[in-house]
Amino acid sequence: MLKASTKLVILIFALTLFLAPVSATAEDLININTADEETLQSLPGIGPALSERVVEHRERFPFEEKEDIMQVSGVGESTYQEIKELIVVE
Repeated sequence: MLKASTKLVILIFALTLFLAPVSATAEDLININTADEETLQSLPGIGPALSERVVEHRERFPFEEKEDIMQVSGVGESTYQEIKELIVVE
């Protein structure tokens, strides 16, 4: 049987792992200049209609910076804040 103090340490460690921020690796980032609509829809707040608008926008005006995605109608500051760590422009 584990002591109460040992259980507490294990619980704190488990919570630390669970609550730690998830950081995306370079391979995990979505290039908004090349991603297809389905891939764009994997981003929080981006559904079918919005992913279509992103693709249409970049065909005329390729994104130079990831912040440029806010030029797409329907992508506001709050959506950008949700996806900014998940996207890249290359």
